Amino acid sequence: MPKRKTAIAAGSVVAVGAAALLLPNANASQTDASGDFTPSTLKAADVPDRADKLASQLGDAFAGSYYNADKQQMVVNVVGDDSKAVEAVRKAGAVPHQVQNSTATLEMAASTLRTRAAIPGTAWSVDPRTNEIEVIADRTVTGSRWNFLESTVDNLGSGVATLKKSTGTFKTFASGGDAIFSQVNGGGVRCSLGFNVTASDGSPAFLTAGHCGVAARQWSDSQAGSPIATVDQATFPGRGDFSLVTYDDPATQAPSEVDAGNGQIVPIDRAAEAVVGQQVFRMGSTTGLHDGTVTGLNATVNFQSDTSPSGVDTVTGLIRTNVCAEPGDSGGSLFTKDGGAVGLTSGGSGDCTRGGETFFQPVTTALQATGATLGESGTAAGSAQQGADPGAPAGGTADQSAMADDRHGRSHHGGAGSHR
Repeated sequence: MPKRKTAIAAGSVVAVGAAALLLPNANASQTDASGDFTPSTLKAADVPDRADKLASQLGDAFAGSYYNADKQQMVVNVVGDDSKAVEAVRKAGAVPHQVQNSTATLEMAASTLRTRAAIPGTAWSVDPRTNEIEVIADRTVTGSRWNFLESTVDNLGSGVATLKKSTGTFKTFASGGDAIFSQVNGGGVRCSLGFNVTASDGSPAFLTAGHCGVAARQWSDSQAGSPIATVDQATFPGRGDFSLVTYDDPATQAPSEVDAGNGQIVPIDRAAEAVVGQQVFRMGSTTGLHDGTVTGLNATVNFQSDTSPSGVDTVTGLIRTNVCAEPGDSGGSLFTKDGGAVGLTSGGSGDCTRGGETFFQPVTTALQATGATLGESGTAAGSAQQGADPGAPAGGTADQSAMADDRHGRSHHGGAGSHR
């Protein structure tokens, strides 16, 4: 019988806790038989298409939207006292929220920040829930740099932006050790596989963080193993943080799924746009499975440059969340429990003890840029397996015995592909 060689799993550390939240649940839809425009009950995945239609319909009166997860409703920001726009939002089954700042105002403010305040250790994104830009400075931004940043934010105008301090340091989450490995300049680099994909030429491949692909060209599935995959494309810094890495053996089967740990396999059947307010799950090789909420879109992050002490690596177009992550989680999967591939772990501040902000590369833009596709590289599992402890707390930690298996390059349940 021919030998089977195991490819890399997408998110293959066994974890508990957040896994309990992956169990499927019902999501009913309300009707509006009374004519009172009762808000529709929606899933977060329903929001992007509806938001696009309302944006076209409302024009300048539209100032963003978000998902109210508690009420399962879509909220749409309407600029000023525009009664026709408010009525149109209600007819569409959404909740109108009248706000001060237009999309153009917030975009102009973000442009000013990019021009004047690209300081290492800063980040910003629009929060549609507050209708403001939230600017964050990490603990390295002090003295004259803090004063300048504070002045720049104040000069944007009243109610346009807020400034807050983070206790951590913004950094990318590459590290030396586990999951996917590379040896560079005598040292080790560890990242996490994001999602298995099919490259534009039909080759099996996977997506991971761009700063991982820039750091090393060849990757292995064990710390001392031979390379099994090679970087085809990598973007970092600039307009994104993503890499397309192709498996060296074209016969490799790489199923489109995430091993969420604790016996749960999540089939990935599509790329999904992030929605502010939606619940998301992150799988990484260091910390396993954790969950949280999308808090901002089109975020800009100014990382301290790894090659220049006074330089800055600015990345734009990211998803901001309150999901934790740590070094080694870079490139890992951000997904929804119903199988939507949302993002690739880029970087952030904090850790999974104190919390913090974590930023993700949108999968949709990574696929568009690389020409890769999801869901065609193997047979995905039929459905997410159940069996997690429903009483487990959110934000689980990795099972140590499973992590030991990973370090020795053993195969992983569910997420692994193979070739004969």
